[in-house]
Amino acid sequence: MLTFSTLGPLCVRADGHDVTPTAPKVRQLLALLLARRNTVVPLPAIADELWSHRPPRSSTGTVQTYAYQLRRALPDEEGSPQGGRLTTHPQGYVLQVATGECDLDEFGLLTLKGQTALAEDDSTGAARLLERALELWRGPLFADVTQGPTLRGYAMRLDELHLQAQEMRITAQLRLGRHRHVVGELKELACAYPLHEWFQGTLIIALERCGRRNEALQTYQRLREVLREELGLDPSPGLQRIRQHVLTDRISVADLDLLPG
Repeated sequence: MLTFSTLGPLCVRADGHDVTPTAPKVRQLLALLLARRNTVVPLPAIADELWSHRPPRSSTGTVQTYAYQLRRALPDEEGSPQGGRLTTHPQGYVLQVATGECDLDEFGLLTLKGQTALAEDDSTGAARLLERALELWRGPLFADVTQGPTLRGYAMRLDELHLQAQEMRITAQLRLGRHRHVVGELKELACAYPLHEWFQGTLIIALERCGRRNEALQTYQRLREVLREELGLDPSPGLQRIRQHVLTDRISVADLDLLPG
């Protein structure tokens, strides 16, 4: 069985053995085909990705060579289409990936289930599902692959989905009263994303719920200073209300609804 791991360094395994291509351009082609798995990727789109919209005159022949090398790297399996996993079409190439073979699909499915559980007030189920989804991430998407314009855009979209999954899992944890459990993670996220009001506001809520009101107010003040310095803005009205709730000892998990996002 072939498995494709993309949520971190690119890795292809066949029956437990690493068969990941080593040539940089072949790896980049594989990453692009995985991002557009089960869909025909036209030759011009491949050339634009591999050479950042500046393909050489020989790009068609060169892409064909890379596709040949990739086809040889992926072992044939019983039941795979004629020509193997990578098939040629008049317009370009398509990589056939079955359900359960790519971690991207598993991440998307677990995230969707977690979102549904959260909407149905099943915080325990949501936390469990979203934890499993986030455990699939081993680093930035396609961390060891050269990324052209298409892969960069795709990676940015997946990074946003990764952040949304983190937000939903933290929401589930807070609904379960696990405030101390998430404070450390929220501090790390707030430091990594100093202008991200959802992470900052959630950290304020978690700190106050842990009895650390002074730290909660200091977090708000730092955010206010950064927003004014970087953007010339004040915190959103929802965050200002959260600050007021901290001051008047009226903070609750329901204040998450006041945050942007």
